[in-house]
Amino acid sequence: MRILILNWRDIKNPKSGGAEILTHEIAKRWVLWGHTVVQISAKFENGKSKETIDGVKLIRLGRWWSVHFLAFLYYFKNLQSNTDVIIDEVHGLPFFSALYAPRKTVLFACEVADQLFFQIFPYPIALVGIVLEKLYLNFYRNIPSLAISKSTQEDLIKRGFKKKNVTVLPMGLTIPKGIKKYSKEKNPTLIYLSRINKQKGIEDAIEIFSLIHKELPKSRLWIVGSGSPKYIKDLRGQIKKYGFLRSVKFFGFVDEKRKFELLSRSHFLIFPSVHEGWGLVISEAGIVGTPSAVYDVPGVRDVVRHGKRGIMVEKSRPDLLAEHIIFVLRNDKLYKDLQGKLVTFKKETSWDNTAKKAFSAIRRL
Repeated sequence: MRILILNWRDIKNPKSGGAEILTHEIAKRWVLWGHTVVQISAKFENGKSKETIDGVKLIRLGRWWSVHFLAFLYYFKNLQSNTDVIIDEVHGLPFFSALYAPRKTVLFACEVADQLFFQIFPYPIALVGIVLEKLYLNFYRNIPSLAISKSTQEDLIKRGFKKKNVTVLPMGLTIPKGIKKYSKEKNPTLIYLSRINKQKGIEDAIEIFSLIHKELPKSRLWIVGSGSPKYIKDLRGQIKKYGFLRSVKFFGFVDEKRKFELLSRSHFLIFPSVHEGWGLVISEAGIVGTPSAVYDVPGVRDVVRHGKRGIMVEKSRPDLLAEHIIFVLRNDKLYKDLQGKLVTFKKETSWDNTAKKAFSAIRRL
């Protein structure tokens, strides 16, 4: 089968995240199974216009705001006659391949943004985003679809999609070779690991830590990930006002080996994101014995199984999340019981099941 994937970022994009890992892990397995996979994504600084990684042919066009239109032009000029299926991956907006190749298109929904637009854009633009999302989802509702969580499937069904047309993919996990568990830090250590922006909840993470630090003065917060230099400077100023700058360490971007080491040494992952397709880092933390503290939001609740393998409180309640973390940190038995529930993450490490289920869904075309 000749498969075309349309996604605004690829695995090498500096801003790539869990969605790009998922997409690439699926694509490279399809190549191993004898299929041809081409992916069109946006260009980024120092990125090659064309590149092949793990057999997946990457074509980079324009930027995040222009790649959708350029992909449409490139498809008609170069790929129309030799493409069987188009995976139209949506992040805010789809590539609208359902307009020009409806019989070949499969919608790949990592999340339904909805109110998330207000977390990213100012009021007028956010409102436009919500309206556009409602319009395109209405147009795509009869298109075969892939969703990365039960929450996303439910969001699509609420918007008119038929349940039988939406396949929920089991998520896998990429674990570096030689990964090992480290002893926990001597002092209570919390880690925030994600892109550093408001959407991912970094400001709530700092507020949560401020409440924990008052009760546990020896506690530490590690902030791991990249973000806007100006925004990070503002965060440092905010932390300084709280009065615990020496208890917080910014690591910036780290490689995979270092990432798992830091996760393993931490006592809790603080992940107060307001909306996710799938909280991949929660699984990564769980693999090395570190429980997560999260909000009850779509995508995240699927990973922690509604609080059965992590701390979960209602959305936008830093005080409740801090209170629960403090309670567990002060009770060794509770903490060890919570760690014991994390062993189930080990059963979810294979991307093979993800790729197989996705392929069986697109074969219906």
